[in-house]
Amino acid sequence: MVANQETKEEKSGKSSKKINPEGLKRGKQLLRYIYPYRWPFIGSLLLLTISSSVFLVFPWASGELIAIANNRSEYGLNFQGIGILLLCLLIFQGVTSYVRVLLITWVSEKSIADIRKDLYAKLLCQPIYFFEQRRVGELASRATADVSLLQDAISLTLAELIRQIIILIGGLTFIFLIAPGLTLIMLSTFPLVIVIAIIFGRYIRKVSKKRQDELAQTNVILDETLMAISVVKSFTNEFFEHMRYGRSIDRVVDVSMNFAKLRGMFFAFIIAVLFGAIFFILWLGATMIDDSPTGTFHTEDFIQFITFTAFLGGSLAGLSNFYEQLVRAIGASERVLEILDEPSELELNSKQENIKIDGNIEFQSIDFNYPSRPEVKVLNGISFKVESGKRVALVGTSGAGKSTVMQLLLRYYESDGGNILIDHKKIEDFNITALRRKMAIVPQDVIMFGGSIRENIAYGDHNASEAEIIEAAKKANAWNFISEFPEGLETIVGERGVKLSGGQRQRIAIARAILKNPAILLLDEATSALDAESERLVQEALNNLMEGRTSLIIAHRLATIREADNILVLDAGKIAESGRHDQLMENEKGLYRQLAMLQFDSEGI
Repeated sequence: MVANQETKEEKSGKSSKKINPEGLKRGKQLLRYIYPYRWPFIGSLLLLTISSSVFLVFPWASGELIAIANNRSEYGLNFQGIGILLLCLLIFQGVTSYVRVLLITWVSEKSIADIRKDLYAKLLCQPIYFFEQRRVGELASRATADVSLLQDAISLTLAELIRQIIILIGGLTFIFLIAPGLTLIMLSTFPLVIVIAIIFGRYIRKVSKKRQDELAQTNVILDETLMAISVVKSFTNEFFEHMRYGRSIDRVVDVSMNFAKLRGMFFAFIIAVLFGAIFFILWLGATMIDDSPTGTFHTEDFIQFITFTAFLGGSLAGLSNFYEQLVRAIGASERVLEILDEPSELELNSKQENIKIDGNIEFQSIDFNYPSRPEVKVLNGISFKVESGKRVALVGTSGAGKSTVMQLLLRYYESDGGNILIDHKKIEDFNITALRRKMAIVPQDVIMFGGSIRENIAYGDHNASEAEIIEAAKKANAWNFISEFPEGLETIVGERGVKLSGGQRQRIAIARAILKNPAILLLDEATSALDAESERLVQEALNNLMEGRTSLIIAHRLATIREADNILVLDAGKIAESGRHDQLMENEKGLYRQLAMLQFDSEGI
């Protein structure tokens, strides 16, 4: 029941915490979303470069103030002049920063909105087996958390990374001009710090990933528990789930403490070594001060050196953080692109065909194995015909392949062998959207949206009028209970229709199918979970719905299919028997008779 929510690419190492050429190449594919907004983006980067360069004037100004106090200003400035200069620079810095933030925010919001729309459209256009191989939580994470990482990368991380690089390069240039010897000494300490930081970083990343794994585990438990809350309560397993979640949280705490120890050791090292090196350089610089007229390193030079060094230290600290965020964003872009690069079963923007279907169906030697279970043969060379307007029932034990027949007809999957014909035309030759528009399915477990009854019925035809919706509800035997609600059609059904009974949900699903006006109707155990009164009402609604339509009916309750024009008895992926109810009951050794006698005896029929 508990499963790790980490994606396959993370398990295979594709999301490793480093930037590689392949990751950059794939990440660059997302630049096509920025391209329509390239000029504001370029403008924001230009303003960022200017404001970052202006920022470097302030360390220089700190030393110039000391020079002015000692009458050694090389630029002939006084306190008033440098004050006006700094005020102008502050105003300029504020204006450029404000405009830059507006530009980059507009670019990031528009480009990320395009990514979200394309990602959602791509998910909608994926075949059913795509969702069977992935967890809903994983896909939701791709559409939310990963896209949010990309937005942060565009609007914040990239800008700050560029800013810190400009400050680092500019600052190093300035201090090298001020004191080249001292700068070289300072730079000589960097390799040791960087090597040790890399070693620490590897361990920290491993522990960080383990922490994310454990945290994902807790999210899986939370998601599973809330999705199956009725099962938890019916089996009185609240305490068990509480303990299970608690143990998972405790593991997160343990890993987090190990993570904190490593980070603490790393920061202690940085403070001890990096700041020790900086203090040594400052001490060395202080011994070099010579304020005599012939001196080459004055107090103001030392102040500028100190200030620039502080700026450089901040940039170095920020670079590692922004680099890590950029790596995460590149990893997120890879995961988003994996979905965007998936082949779709249909195109949303393609011209929609309006086809006419009479409803003749023919299966010719169909073989099928589910992609997730290729070793299990589900259908083994089945063949049958359904004439337009006829009712054909599919019966058999669980796993015989009844639902698979409907799924193949809806083109949720492609068969492994044989042909499916509709009106004597191969099913693959139809536009998949146009074909599905001519079919409607009423399942046993009705899926309803959390809005109103009107919205759920109108899902069959968004252009339907009020009168058409009411007429569909009446034909589905649903209008009586709908009209009794104070809000009528505007009654909110709740998530998955929890505010309605099973029979009410079933009749709304039938009204939805009636409104769609399909040529082919698929009924998958539509009455098996209902009480006698609800079943009677639903069966009447189904009879109205099946009138004049080709109907395929899956039924475990054989009493509901006595009037079917033909009954196909499936056993282990093959058609064991076929015929009308009376004909099949005459075969004393037949599977249908055995099933019927067992069921009718148990129901007292």
